[in-house]
Amino acid sequence: MASLRRSLVVSILFAVFGGPGFVLVYIPWWMTRFRIPPGEPAWQWLIAAAMILTGLTPLFASMIRFVFVGRGTLVPGIPTEHLVVSGLYRYVRNPMYLGVLLSLAGEAVLLWSRDIVLEALIAWLATHLFILVYEEPTLSRRYPGEYPSYKRNVPRWLPRLKPWVSASSHPAR
Repeated sequence: MASLRRSLVVSILFAVFGGPGFVLVYIPWWMTRFRIPPGEPAWQWLIAAAMILTGLTPLFASMIRFVFVGRGTLVPGIPTEHLVVSGLYRYVRNPMYLGVLLSLAGEAVLLWSRDIVLEALIAWLATHLFILVYEEPTLSRRYPGEYPSYKRNVPRWLPRLKPWVSASSHPAR
């Protein structure tokens, strides 16, 4: 139990002070001071709020799933013991990254910020390169029996319409 609690605390700290926190909070605040343009219509607030909240959902769901199912953290240097192929990961390999990008797009809508749009494009490119250069090769080495099949069946960026079910995967994963 202490190990799970420690993994959860590490993941929360990473989300707040690491990659997601920088992309969603610190950089946008630095660029915009979170100043919402005056006279913004209510529909725009609602669309932006829906995008932000919908985007945060995969981040929090991934955090919980990595800790309790994968037995690890969100931090690349403290990986999961098990490959996580359940939940949103049955539809797309990178739901957390997609969620962060959707939240960032919601911030751009809310704040009418071209700078945040540019940040989102740069964040996507940096994330894509990170996935290609580090994450996928590392997962292939760490989970040689499971990851190649998962990678063949679940797309990197565009979600499947039907969830993928691995014949060899544990029901909880």
